[in-house]
Amino acid sequence: MGMDRQLKKKTWTTKKVLAWGGGAVLTLLILYSLIFADHRSKLNVELEKITVYEVEQGDFQEWIPETGIVQPIETYYLDAIEGGIVQELNMETGTMVKKGDALITLTNSSLQLEVLNREAQLYEQINNLRTSRLLLDQNTQNLEKELAEVDYQLQLATPEYKRQKELYEEQVISRKEYEEAKERFDYNSKRRVIVADAYKQELQLKSVQLKQLNDSEARMWKSLEAVSMILNNLVIKAPKDGQYASEQMEIGESVQQGERLGQIDIVNDFKLRVAIDELYLPRISVGQVASYESQAGEIYKLEITKVYPSITNGNFEVDMEFLDQTPEGIKRGQSLRIRVELGNPGQALLLATGGFFQSTGGNWVFIVDESGSQATKRDIKLGRKNSLHYEVLEGLKPGDNVITSSYDNFGDNEILVLK
Repeated sequence: MGMDRQLKKKTWTTKKVLAWGGGAVLTLLILYSLIFADHRSKLNVELEKITVYEVEQGDFQEWIPETGIVQPIETYYLDAIEGGIVQELNMETGTMVKKGDALITLTNSSLQLEVLNREAQLYEQINNLRTSRLLLDQNTQNLEKELAEVDYQLQLATPEYKRQKELYEEQVISRKEYEEAKERFDYNSKRRVIVADAYKQELQLKSVQLKQLNDSEARMWKSLEAVSMILNNLVIKAPKDGQYASEQMEIGESVQQGERLGQIDIVNDFKLRVAIDELYLPRISVGQVASYESQAGEIYKLEITKVYPSITNGNFEVDMEFLDQTPEGIKRGQSLRIRVELGNPGQALLLATGGFFQSTGGNWVFIVDESGSQATKRDIKLGRKNSLHYEVLEGLKPGDNVITSSYDNFGDNEILVLK
């Protein structure tokens, strides 16, 4: 009988190989997961709850939405030139009136008495001027008479002097008779020169004084006319054809000088008065355009015609007029939503506005991949904005699909799994 052999025990059994192999595989999987797997946080999001916009190249027009108040194209204000008591309300507010129509009649007894006194004073001054003119005429006439008298005396003295001189030379008369005739001639000759010179000066002075008197009298008559017109100011009249508008007034109500009593609106056309944030003041000027879209979808163009640079409550105001035609049916005081253009349009990469901006500040967005199954974060840079689009400066290209709805429910997750 042979001896039994002792069998050599196997070191690597099937069981051990399987155990060690499984461990190695598990270790490799763990290492791969640690090194190569995507550890970014993910969130499942339902597609119907988000809005996706495809980035596109197009015209970008920077504009701001504003509200304009419809006003008449022109307004003429009615102020009380003189104070008084309301005696009669000639027209009702809202009435269409013609230029010169009486609207409100005031009465002022103190003013009427003052006007009468001033008229009396002016008439007295005018009479005094006329008296002065009469005195000038009298002085001139007196000098003319005196000059005529001197000429007459000189005409008598001249031939007598010549005869006496001849007789004296012939020694027919005495020297005394000759000298008396000569003295009369010399006296009247000198007197004639003096009176003629005085008459000449009087005429020159009279010419100046008459001009002054005439100018003064003309001013007096104008003053008198102006004083007479003061009472006309108690009747408030329409300065233009238009629609009369005023606050509620009662007969017997007291009105102060300078008080605004109403206005005349030229209602054949309208303009818009628009309040704009003061931040845009450097970018707003006369000639810029805006647009208004009616409920029927018609677009009406407007142009800024006047800029009021004063700031009130953080806003300044501008006037805008319709360029081609005025929308039918608009009324004074109505509010219209308009778009005010800031600069000329130009080509840009466009991204739709949306709720994402409140969470990201425009610094990053979620981009949907080509499969449409997930979206990942991407840093971007935005520029100008209007109510429809942002101008994309960096980070996006045409065709990128961006989630533009609110990110409030996404938390800090970096990948969105779209289902």
